[in-house]
Amino acid sequence: MYKAVFRCCAYEFEDVVCAVDEADLLQPRPSRSFAVGQKLANRLARHISINSLNPGIRRQELKGVYDLFFMKCLFPTDLLALNSVTKWKQRCGTSVCWLSEVWAGELHKWKGHLKILSKFDYILLNCSASVQAVQEATQRPCFYIPPGVDTVLFCPYPNPPVRCIDVYYLGRRSRVTHQALLRMAEQKRIFYMYDTIDKLETSHPRQHRSLIANTAKRSHYFIANSGKIDQKSETHGQKEIGFRFLEGAAAGTVMIGEHPDTKAFREHFDWPDAVIHVPFDAPDISEILAELDAQPERLEQARKNNTVQSLLRHDWVYRWKAILDIVGLDPRPALLARQAHLKSLAKECNTI
Repeated sequence: MYKAVFRCCAYEFEDVVCAVDEADLLQPRPSRSFAVGQKLANRLARHISINSLNPGIRRQELKGVYDLFFMKCLFPTDLLALNSVTKWKQRCGTSVCWLSEVWAGELHKWKGHLKILSKFDYILLNCSASVQAVQEATQRPCFYIPPGVDTVLFCPYPNPPVRCIDVYYLGRRSRVTHQALLRMAEQKRIFYMYDTIDKLETSHPRQHRSLIANTAKRSHYFIANSGKIDQKSETHGQKEIGFRFLEGAAAGTVMIGEHPDTKAFREHFDWPDAVIHVPFDAPDISEILAELDAQPERLEQARKNNTVQSLLRHDWVYRWKAILDIVGLDPRPALLARQAHLKSLAKECNTI
């Protein structure tokens, strides 16, 4: 298991799928040579097509027969793990790969990896602007699926805790805005929560996600910006929905920041004040927050809308249902039961 905290969202998705469907989970088990093998294999795959090179993961053989083989990858480099699984093509009716992050302007770097990706029947992407380019490169049907979240875990209702944290700034951030918020905290004007350690790792992904959820549920403002907003050399200006939007909304926070001005965002966050625009670099964040604080009714409605819309639209179960629809498989009773529970919880939130 990879220990980087940014992979915990994918583990959360796996937990929901295993809870609502009949799934056997295969986990890559690195060998002693993995660290060296991974670097070498990915370097070679950038230049030549490699369909069988194993970067140092213990081989696993599928022994049963399955309707669906599903692989969840965060980066193209993760695709090489597929070479450690034998007989997946022979024993599975349909195959799907969900590749979370691949930027259209970077596809030329992933020629060998895209060759592996083309083995799947269907390809799902979190980057909407990359769908056409990946489909052309792989000659496989590609679909956009937005990120999701465990909305049951993040939901602050029916017993909402006190929102004692004024501002929560999770993950990558603007130095300008961060410094302004730090000054407010030093002046004891706000309780400001943020990361202080680089290259975070955890051996307890469920605990990590629970910590984020419980912190967000106790936060007034939650800063969310377009995915990798400060990495334009990698994104080439491509704007995508990041996980922060899902987490902040599900926790019922007032989200502030720069959201992507894209068709995908407008479709999936189409309610009033889903994200209140604040520039990425906001030296005047103190004045912005003061102006918002003077509108308590607006903020309360924004919080409730975020929670309810998340329960009805952005839980991981809806993403899994969309995948089943693509491949033509019927949902299991547990999936339908979770959907019913989410609708009931949303209804209860609206009455509070």
